[in-house]
Amino acid sequence: MSVIRLLVLGAVRQHGRAHGYQVRNDLEFWGAHEWSNAKPGSIYHALKQMAKQGLLHAHEIAPSTAGGPPRTEYEITEKGTEEFFGLLRASLTAYDQKPDVLAAGLGLMVDLARDEVLTLLEERVQAIRTWRRSVTEYYTPEDGPEQLGHIGEIMNLWVHSADTGAEWTRALIERIRGGAYTFAGEGEPFVGVLGEGEENPFATPEPHPGDRD
Repeated sequence: MSVIRLLVLGAVRQHGRAHGYQVRNDLEFWGAHEWSNAKPGSIYHALKQMAKQGLLHAHEIAPSTAGGPPRTEYEITEKGTEEFFGLLRASLTAYDQKPDVLAAGLGLMVDLARDEVLTLLEERVQAIRTWRRSVTEYYTPEDGPEQLGHIGEIMNLWVHSADTGAEWTRALIERIRGGAYTFAGEGEPFVGVLGEGEENPFATPEPHPGDRD
């Protein structure tokens, strides 16, 4: 799945309308430039591409009185909202070895209802169990990795990753069942985006041509 599409759609949706630099700023505030492919060029490309695909609506804003070219503000469309929730649900259920998929889903999971998130995470645990069984058809963890030579360390890593992933997911399920976090429909949501002009302590200093769009 495309993590950058999920992150960008999520950021735009939380703002209502946002220009490219706001989206970049938000994703850097979340640290996404460290754990995903959400780099400036990818962000601006995704915004323009999804506008062409009808997932975002591009509004051209008049130049400020200080001068400079007009900026484009993006707003998520009905089609984009469907895409967003589809990607979000997939990120929470699929057992993917790439951590950025799950990280993106966790950052946006409160856009769903609590009960649905619990259901999706239970599906994730089941997916991990199924995947683990497919590995242990060829590898018996109790016999140790040496049974397959040094290549056995690969399967040993996979099995340990599955076990820790399932344990972590079950702990998250219990926290959510216990009332942690504010999910859709439960009240005032946690504000995970920066306000206009709000300083981002985690921003990267390198400018990008798209910052002016």
